Amino acid sequence: MLTWPAPQIPQLPGQGGPVRVRDTTTGELVVAAPGPTASLYVCGITPYDATHLGHAATYVAFDLLVRAWTDAGQRVRYASNVTDVDDPLLERATATGQDWRELARDQTALFAEDMTALGVVPPDVYTGAVESVPAVVEAVEQLAAAGAAYRVGVPDGTGHGADDVYADLSADPAFGAVAGLDPETMRDVFGERGGDPDRPGKRHPLDPLLWRAERPGEPSWDGGSLGRGRPGWHIECAVIARDGLGLPFDVQGGGVDLRFPHHEMSTSHARLLDAGQGAARHVHAGMVGLDGEKMSKSRGNLVLVSRLREAGEDPMAIRLALLAHHYADDWSWTRNDLVVARQRLERWRAAVAGNGGPDATATLEAMRAAIANDLDAPAALAAVDAWAAESISRGSTDDAVEGAPGVIARAVNTLLGVRL
Repeated sequence: MLTWPAPQIPQLPGQGGPVRVRDTTTGELVVAAPGPTASLYVCGITPYDATHLGHAATYVAFDLLVRAWTDAGQRVRYASNVTDVDDPLLERATATGQDWRELARDQTALFAEDMTALGVVPPDVYTGAVESVPAVVEAVEQLAAAGAAYRVGVPDGTGHGADDVYADLSADPAFGAVAGLDPETMRDVFGERGGDPDRPGKRHPLDPLLWRAERPGEPSWDGGSLGRGRPGWHIECAVIARDGLGLPFDVQGGGVDLRFPHHEMSTSHARLLDAGQGAARHVHAGMVGLDGEKMSKSRGNLVLVSRLREAGEDPMAIRLALLAHHYADDWSWTRNDLVVARQRLERWRAAVAGNGGPDATATLEAMRAAIANDLDAPAALAAVDAWAAESISRGSTDDAVEGAPGVIARAVNTLLGVRL
C-alpha cells in the first residue's frame, strides 16, 4: 500500500536526549527505545469515515515520538496498517450503496491527504489488511498446528458448513498483562468493542476470532487449509507488526480504546507466534470529545480534518490545536481550541519574520526537554510562546542574535511538525 509524501525535516544544532514515555501497562515512565534503533507500530484506520480529530490527535502524538527519536540520532523504523476489510467498513458500504473497495480506497486516500496536510511523517511499512491475507493465513495455520487455535462451525446456510477459527487464549499464560483488567471487565469490554463473548462453541468467552469463514455476500480470500474467508482484526495487526518490524519492537501505540481488547489480543498472538516476543512498551493517546461528549463514528458527532481544511483552516493551526493538549489526556474539542491555535500561529510567524531576535539556545533546549519528557507538547509550546513574546516585545535591538528566528522556525518544524 502506498503511503503519503514525507515532510522535509530540517536539521537542528546539537541533538536531543533519550525520549521517555508512559508505559500504560505499568504506569511507569520509561525510555521508549534504549538502543540505536527505535521501532514503532501504530494501529491504523478502518477506512469508512476518515479522518476525525481523535484520529488526528493520535497520529500527531506518535509523530512527535518519531521526530524526537530522529532528533536524538536514532534510526527509526515505523509501521502501520489500514484495516481495509472489516465489519464496520462493510456495514457502511451497504448502508450507503457503495462498493466496499471503493469506499476503502476513497477514505484511505482522504486520510493520506489529511496526514500530508498535518505534516505527519509516514510509516516506513504501510500494509492493508487485504494485502496481508497470505501472511495471516500462514500465521493462523501455525497457531492451529501448535494447538493454540481451534475451529468453530458456522451453521449451514450462513457459512456453507465452513469453520471460523479462534485463538485459544489458554495457550498464552501472559494474556491479560497489557491491560490488567479483571475477567468480568474484560468480558464486558470485549462485547462492547466488537468481540463475541456469547458465541456458541467457543472454549472461552474472550477467545478472539482469527479467521472468519466466508459468508454469502461478504468478501473472502483463499485461506488454504482454513477455507475461504477473511482475517480477524487482532491477528492482522500482530502479523503486520511482526513482518514489518520484527519482534520484539519498542512501542505499540494507538488510542486508549485499543488497549483492550485489541492490543491485549494482538500482543498475545505475537507472543504465541514468536516464542514469547511482542511489543516492549504500550503507549496510548487519550480520547477526544466534542463539547463535552465522546466523539465517535457511532454517535455521528465527528469533527473531520478534511472539513476543517475545506473551510479554509490552516492545517498548521489544526495541528497546534491538537498539540495544546497532552497526548495521554482525554479532552473535549471546542471551537475555541482553533481560535487559540490561530492566534498562536500568527504570533509565532510574526516573531520569526525578522533576521534577529532573542537567543534561541535555551528555548531549543526547553523544547527538547519537554518532548523527551513523555512527549509534553504543551510545555514545548509554552517555551516557544515565551521566546515569541520576548521577540515581539523587544523588536529590533542591538543585542539581537542574528539567525535566532531561523533556529526557532526550524525547531518548531523539526520537533513539533509545525511549518511557520
